[in-house]
Amino acid sequence: MTTDAIHPLRLWLWRAMVATLALVTLAAALVAHANLAPFWRSAGRIADSIDEVRPTRIGLVLGTTDRVDGRENPYFRHRIDAAARLWHAGRIATLLVSGDNRSRYYNEPVRMREALVARGVPADRIVCDFAGLRTFDSVVRAKEVFGISEVLFISQRFHVERAIYIARSHGLDARGFAADDVEPHLAVKTRVREIGARIRMWLDVHVLDTRPRHLGERIHLP
Repeated sequence: MTTDAIHPLRLWLWRAMVATLALVTLAAALVAHANLAPFWRSAGRIADSIDEVRPTRIGLVLGTTDRVDGRENPYFRHRIDAAARLWHAGRIATLLVSGDNRSRYYNEPVRMREALVARGVPADRIVCDFAGLRTFDSVVRAKEVFGISEVLFISQRFHVERAIYIARSHGLDARGFAADDVEPHLAVKTRVREIGARIRMWLDVHVLDTRPRHLGERIHLP
């Protein structure tokens, strides 16, 4: 191989390395920004104790399954406990429970409603959103289907941060109440998934112009 042939090859390899480094840096910056943005935008809007919660008409409990591998899901229990405590303390008038209802055998909103009733919340103060297939859908449907302009999200802090980011990006006055989290060794998979969920959240809001899978006619809340 001649010297003249070596030089263009080296130049091509150098350019390829620079381009790859630039793409990796850009991707890392996007991941960092998407994961920090909900923290920044929800600052000062999430309460850790009931005394910090101002009375709000609607509390939206974000859904999750009640059982994992046949065992109780602590995320579910803590969210329901938090919602019931808020209602009994008079901080919210109506609970909207939003989750996935993918089949007759899997129905997050019904499980949440049953658990809340078991904790003394009247059934007529609980409304089910059966099309909250993911957090984005739950938030946007709260505004566009249920006509909510102000909302208190109830879930674990990391989840509430993401919900508030979506809500404020869609013109909702959103605050949150942080339910108890689970023990760190049980939360590893959830926290890893949250990294990807925040990237998708950022793309949904700023790039993809995403819409909920299901909308429908306006539903009035009590």
